[in-house]
Amino acid sequence: MTGRTDTATTADAQTQRWNRFRTNRDAALATDHGWLTLTSFQWLPETPAPLDLVPGLWSTDGTTATLTAGAHDGLTLVADGSAVTGTLTATLADEESLMWVRHGSIVVELAMRADRYLIRTRDSASPVLTGFTGVPTFVYDPALVLTGRFERYPEPRTVAIDTAHQGVPGRTTLVGDVVFDLGGGTHRLAAEEGALGSLILTFSDPTNNVTTSHWRKLELARPRPDGSVVVDFNRTINYPSAFTDFGTCPAPVPGNAVTVPVEAGERDPRVGD
Repeated sequence: MTGRTDTATTADAQTQRWNRFRTNRDAALATDHGWLTLTSFQWLPETPAPLDLVPGLWSTDGTTATLTAGAHDGLTLVADGSAVTGTLTATLADEESLMWVRHGSIVVELAMRADRYLIRTRDSASPVLTGFTGVPTFVYDPALVLTGRFERYPEPRTVAIDTAHQGVPGRTTLVGDVVFDLGGGTHRLAAEEGALGSLILTFSDPTNNVTTSHWRKLELARPRPDGSVVVDFNRTINYPSAFTDFGTCPAPVPGNAVTVPVEAGERDPRVGD
């Protein structure tokens, strides 16, 4: 009698789930004005002035962002497609963003970061998008699907962090530690809480800036009632700053480092295999 073992069947199911995850991940990245389309990051000036890649005069008084343009500039509102003629204003809170105006293949994202207004241009004709065939990854490794435990803090902790942009400091709120064994040692990573009780680990490891980007992240399903969690490093993904120089992505909190190479998940998209 021949047949596949339960272990082999489980491994096949894991691989199939991972393949679906990869398909969905690549599709989410390859949208017309998504993260692969960022082509500039520009702080708004105090006095009205032109900026790169888009027409109009842009400025801020620190509280409000202002854009002045005429019909000849060819700008339209993202919200309803109407032509921009005259002066527009918008007000955002820190960390908020607004897809504000469109110019040809470019959508202009207005954002507030570190209490300063900026724009990022998102161009659907960007070579990063038009040449995208999927994020390079390591081969799926079932040995890097681990069981860990979640140790929740008595109270959330908000801490200062660096980001991928030197001029943009950040903050994050941590809710507990995820503890797991890997490579003969025990590792402890501080976690943020995501949607529906998920846990988000932003971490570094020795593969960074070699085969992987500067740091990566992994989202875990919410802990089980006994506090156990599945740590599937095959689902480790890049932040947008791995694809573009114009991201403001959060860096790991100090100490969030796995001391052994994590050769799983997404590789550096700007480095060949």
